[in-house]
Amino acid sequence: MRWGNHGSYIEIHPPKEFNFEECLVFLGRSNEEVLHQIKDGLLYKLIKVNQELILCKIGFVQQVIHVEFPIVSSSKDVHEQVAAYIWEWFDLDQDLSCFYKVANQDKVLQQVYKKYYGLRMMGIPDLFEALTWAIMGQQINLTFAYKLKKRFVESFGECLTFEGDTFWLYPTYERIAILEVEELRILQFTVRKAEYVIGVAKMMEAGQLTKEMLLQEQTNQQVQKSLMAVRGVGAWTADYVMMKCLHNPSAFPIADVGLQNALKLQLGLERKPTIEEMKEVAINWKGWQAYATFYLWRSLYA
Repeated sequence: MRWGNHGSYIEIHPPKEFNFEECLVFLGRSNEEVLHQIKDGLLYKLIKVNQELILCKIGFVQQVIHVEFPIVSSSKDVHEQVAAYIWEWFDLDQDLSCFYKVANQDKVLQQVYKKYYGLRMMGIPDLFEALTWAIMGQQINLTFAYKLKKRFVESFGECLTFEGDTFWLYPTYERIAILEVEELRILQFTVRKAEYVIGVAKMMEAGQLTKEMLLQEQTNQQVQKSLMAVRGVGAWTADYVMMKCLHNPSAFPIADVGLQNALKLQLGLERKPTIEEMKEVAINWKGWQAYATFYLWRSLYA
């Protein structure tokens, strides 16, 4: 991680394959998003460090990510943890030049990667958030998924108000583990989804599931198997979490509807491609299936 501490602000030096504006386009794709705000090209994000709520005002100036702290300028230790969070959130450890070499030789990705050059896999560093957000999104459209998340966050998350705007943190697993199913049913969760979300919270509270455990697994198959042992987690949810939380570039949610729609458009088909056709198309993506998927998702919106 390359960063500098300047007292009232910090600077993070991303790799050259980085496009802040493209990342903002992804982050701004829903008006119902409640966990960050974008205003005048700046990104506002509330995070919690050492039990302290830290509001970050994130911009991009002269190839540097510039982070100010509008409410309070905290200690060097806090600044370092904020820098580490943003570094992970923007997936800045990933060497995209390797992905671009692969994409440049691929008929589907060749134009897509050039169009969105510098787009990073905008992650979800918190495992509880990644898992439960994926569960919320199962078998419903994205618009309703965002509405569910907004209700969930505003019912059980912490918040901070600054200059008339309210900024939210995702609920902790400790907070959700003590809920009853009915408390989520009120928000329009199905019984099953409510059970799954509370179940994940209880597993994490009991120490039966942690991000560290998953990162220590030896193979992709082992990680996927561990995730799919969690009630409510199927193959798609496991792959999504591996992509967005564990930064696994070869995770591949092949049955994803958005990916199918993107490939239908890119290949000029009149129907969605079959799983076999998708496997054939993805042969050249080996090691970079997650980024191929993410860029193809990006091709679906303006």
